[in-house]
Amino acid sequence: MIQLPDLSCLSHDEKDALIRALWAQNRALTAQVQILTARVAELEARLGEPPKTPDNSSVPPSQGKKSNRGEKPKRKGPRQGSLGRKGGGRPLVENPDETVIARPVCCAHCQSALDEADQTLAGRYDKFELPKVRPIVTRVERYAGHCRCYGHTTLAPVPEGLEPGTPFSLNIVALTIYLRVTHAISYRRLSRLMLELFGLAISEGALDTAFRRAVPCLDAEVSAILARLRRARVVCSDETGVRIAGQNAWNWVFQNGEVVIHVIRHSRAASVVHEVLDGHRPVLWVSDLYSAQQGHAEEWQICLAHQLRDCQFAIEAGDTAFAPRMKMLLLRAFALAGRRHRLAESTRRS
Repeated sequence: MIQLPDLSCLSHDEKDALIRALWAQNRALTAQVQILTARVAELEARLGEPPKTPDNSSVPPSQGKKSNRGEKPKRKGPRQGSLGRKGGGRPLVENPDETVIARPVCCAHCQSALDEADQTLAGRYDKFELPKVRPIVTRVERYAGHCRCYGHTTLAPVPEGLEPGTPFSLNIVALTIYLRVTHAISYRRLSRLMLELFGLAISEGALDTAFRRAVPCLDAEVSAILARLRRARVVCSDETGVRIAGQNAWNWVFQNGEVVIHVIRHSRAASVVHEVLDGHRPVLWVSDLYSAQQGHAEEWQICLAHQLRDCQFAIEAGDTAFAPRMKMLLLRAFALAGRRHRLAESTRRS
């Protein structure tokens, strides 16, 4: 209602209806004001909180603000061309592939001839070069023989690795998997890299096909890792969000001192843990305080790295009583853990 109507023209029933409408509108606006007031109070409270950083929260290191790097100290000692090679620099290769000896033929001033006895070694250094890389293409001509007696056709056997199918060798597939998985190179950049560095034209679709074809070759290794995990006494676990084909998903990691495995699922529920462990119940489970990470072992150890991060946030938020002391206690625990194998049992218990 923008303008109040002329009340003198309204009947008692119309006035009652107007009052009810205004009453309902007033209640709705009052509720909205209460919500906005609470939201403003929440935002004002956040103004006094320290910013979230990789050191005090789950913000990934890639999103943290980097400080300016200080100036590098000036290099001291002889440069690479010096004979003694003292004071740093790359050491000389023990067995170089080629040695180039440069000797002066005559004096640069008077043009007098210089014998070998007149010369001394003034410098020795290595120069590195990469060989030109190009793909080696093996043409396979496979013949089929037709038997005149029985009418059968016999295909000639081919050497291992030259079977029909994909034109790319195992070494090429292994290299692309390494670059893709270990260095997180995208399909487009990987296709361009293979062309520009190795002279090999391979499309994004061919890369994807090669990766999918290689999956069964890794199944045995994955099964072996899962089998060891499902016998483990100690299991550490965590999960973090990832994007898969434009959809939100979760990257779960399960590991201990011997094995590690990443499992990507579209769920963050405890059912993922049950699926991976397949009924196994470790003696000790190490994780953060997330509820889905609890109740999977006989004993539960809270991840101290997560607690240290929370202590740091509390310190930055102004806590001067509990968090600093708790942080020192956690740091001491880290230091003791690094040398626990060298300590006596009584010392560890103390």
